Amino acid sequence: MDNLYAKLFDCGCVKFGEFKLKSGIISPVYVDFRTLVSYPETLAEVGKAMADVLKGLSYDRIAGIPYAGLPLGVAVSLANGKPMIYPRKEQKSYGTAKLIEGEYKPGETVVIIDDIITDGASKIETIAPLQEAGLVVKDVVIVLDREQGGAAKLQNAGYTLHSVGTLSQVLESLVRQGKVSPEKRDEVAQFIADNQFK
Repeated sequence: MDNLYAKLFDCGCVKFGEFKLKSGIISPVYVDFRTLVSYPETLAEVGKAMADVLKGLSYDRIAGIPYAGLPLGVAVSLANGKPMIYPRKEQKSYGTAKLIEGEYKPGETVVIIDDIITDGASKIETIAPLQEAGLVVKDVVIVLDREQGGAAKLQNAGYTLHSVGTLSQVLESLVRQGKVSPEKRDEVAQFIADNQFK
């Protein structure tokens, strides 16, 4: 995984500095997989890595989550041949007025595909319209777990998180490769320990 983590760092998916997160917390690290759309080879590699995580799961189709999860979902679908759907952030007020794009049948099992997890709240919000449409959701597959309590929150809500890697694994890899200092790794590790979501 060192090679993939290095590519993600080089693509700017993992940045260090001071960043305000959605929660309002100031973080010394920011993870943003939206830039992968400009790096098709790395996006395809991430799609294959996520498809490998999916191999042990039973499901009918995948659901990419807007916005970062959409290109990831397409990459996974191309890697493993499974069909994809996606919930819209807002219902269309014209045409078919769909809330979920793509073909599906109520009763089918879908796996959520997204980029990262922090506290898990946005994943649970995203799952609701899929379940309201009669779809079954048991698993969430992401690229990176920030290790701040999201997995536990999902588990408490009845879902299982699967990730390609964790922030700790990425940091250790980048330190080994000389891309990040041990001091920066320790600073981020302390931040994670101090900012757990329950």
